[in-house]
Amino acid sequence: MSQLIFVVEGDNFTRQLVRQCLEQEGYAVRSFPTIKAFEEIKMCPSLVLLDSSMPDGDGLDLCRRLRRNALWVTVPVLALLESQDRASRIAALESGANDALTKPIQPTELVASVLAALQHPNQASLPSAGAADLTIDTSAMKLSVSGVEVTTTALEFRLVDYLARHRGRVLTRDALLDAVWGEMQFVTPRSVDACIRRIRKKIEHDRRFPAYLKTIRGVGYRMDAYATWSVSSAESCDCAACSAVRNRSDVACAGTRRRKLVNTRSAV
Repeated sequence: MSQLIFVVEGDNFTRQLVRQCLEQEGYAVRSFPTIKAFEEIKMCPSLVLLDSSMPDGDGLDLCRRLRRNALWVTVPVLALLESQDRASRIAALESGANDALTKPIQPTELVASVLAALQHPNQASLPSAGAADLTIDTSAMKLSVSGVEVTTTALEFRLVDYLARHRGRVLTRDALLDAVWGEMQFVTPRSVDACIRRIRKKIEHDRRFPAYLKTIRGVGYRMDAYATWSVSSAESCDCAACSAVRNRSDVACAGTRRRKLVNTRSAV
C-alpha cells in the first residue's frame, strides 16, 4: 500500500505541481487548499507538506499545534516557504518542521526531501510512553529521563527537544546553531559542544560512553534516545518565542511576532 502524504498548500499551481510529482513517484496524495479543510480530516498520514502562509491562517502556527498533539509528534512535516532567507528557515525549524523547502518547488529536491523524511528512523514503531528514554513536556519545559525529572536551562531543553525530534539523524554543529541558537550573537560551533557536555551530565548514565546522545566525529551529533512528548495543562501563549523558550529572561514575547534576543551572552 502506498504511503499517504498530505499536501496543505494555498497556491493552486504549487499544490498541483507537488501532487503530480509525488504521485509519479508512487505516493498516495491528498491535497488541501485551506487549514480548515485539513483540520476536518481525522487521520494521520505518513508525511505532511505544509505551506507556511496559508490563505486562512499561519502554517507554522499549525505545525506547532500538530507537535503538541501526541498523535502527530512522529509525523514528518516539511515546510514550504515563500522566502529562502535564513530567518524563515529557522522559524520553520523552530515550529517543529523536520525540514524546509523554498518556492518555487524543484521536483528533484522535493522528492529527495520526502524520501529522506520518510526513511527517518523515528518513523518506525516507537515504544509506549512508559518505555521511552525521554519524556518531554514542551509547554512546561520539563524533561524526564527514564521517569526521573532533570533540571535544564532553556537552551539545553531546546537542544534536547530538537535532537529528539530528529532522532537517528546526524546534525552538524552549524545546523544546530541555526535551529536552536538562531540569531543569537557571540556563539560558535564550540557553543554546541559545551551545551552537549552539560546535557550529557544530566541525561547519560555514563557520559564517557553515552547511550543517548552520540558524537559522530568530524560531522556532529545524533540522538538515539526514544522520546515521547506531553503537554502540561498550564495555559500559555502560542507565539514562537513563548512556546520555544518559556520563561527566558532574554526573550521578549511579541504575540505572533518573531522573538528578539536581547541578552545573548548569558545563554551561551
